[in-house]
Amino acid sequence: MISSTSSADRTPRSDLVSAAAAQNQANAAPAKSDRISTDNAAFLQSALANQPEIRPEEVARASALAADPSYPSTSILRSVASRILASPDLSEEPA
Repeated sequence: MISSTSSADRTPRSDLVSAAAAQNQANAAPAKSDRISTDNAAFLQSALANQPEIRPEEVARASALAADPSYPSTSILRSVASRILASPDLSEEPA
């Protein structure tokens, strides 16, 4: 006698499958809608307003670096140049 390839004890019962699916849906996290909160916008605006428009210490630092003939160092220039050369040329990609 040839036995069936799927026995009754291994065949999923439809009532159990639908119950499991319902439980999975119940356990799923509720979908969150896309929204933005502007609660901190006023705080950020006031913090920005309290910052000086021009920071003299950074201007002095930039001036010193611009006047330094060894800035940036040769090793940094070589590193940046090699990265530029190794990067793909996106202008040659087909549109």
